[in-house]
Amino acid sequence: MNKRKIGILGGTFNPPHFGHLIMANEAYYALGLDEVRFMPNAIAPHKESSGIDTETRVEMTRLAIEGQAHFRLEDIEVSGGGVSYTYETMVKLLEREPECDFYFIIGGDMVESLHTWHRIGELAELVQFVGIGRPGYIAETDYPVMMIDSPEMHLSSTMLRERVLAGKPLTFFVPEQVETFIRKERLYGPEPDAPKSQRTPS
Repeated sequence: MNKRKIGILGGTFNPPHFGHLIMANEAYYALGLDEVRFMPNAIAPHKESSGIDTETRVEMTRLAIEGQAHFRLEDIEVSGGGVSYTYETMVKLLEREPECDFYFIIGGDMVESLHTWHRIGELAELVQFVGIGRPGYIAETDYPVMMIDSPEMHLSSTMLRERVLAGKPLTFFVPEQVETFIRKERLYGPEPDAPKSQRTPS
């Protein structure tokens, strides 16, 4: 029996943007995946907290992939809480779904830092890493990564948070429903207008 091919795109999604959607979509078609799951983490091991609560990040992620039949939300890390180590997550997913092969999608910047990941040697034996090129990064590593061609975008959640703080629009950077949610909840703005957010240093 052929195993199902599942793409995993993890991250803080703070906020999710079109760069994330393009990465997932390119991997989906290039590798013939059955689906791509967007997996918000609880506490990222390599990033400082932004002050946005987990529930809000999950809701933005759900809105970002709304209506896309081959995308779905994976909540295994947020439901477990604590620091989200990819190795431990993938062990749980493989135990839960042994009928699947998992393809872990990462950007070119993360390819270069793979050597810093928790139990990376063992993790590389559990999943197939899929790398997406990113401007300014060579994307070289000693670990096996399948690189795929994709439009390269210099777009980050940090840049988008700074745009909101500066009073600039997010049009053409995030799905309309995500921008509407950010405005409604007054996220990322200066205090006291953004009760759920604090300006992040990273």
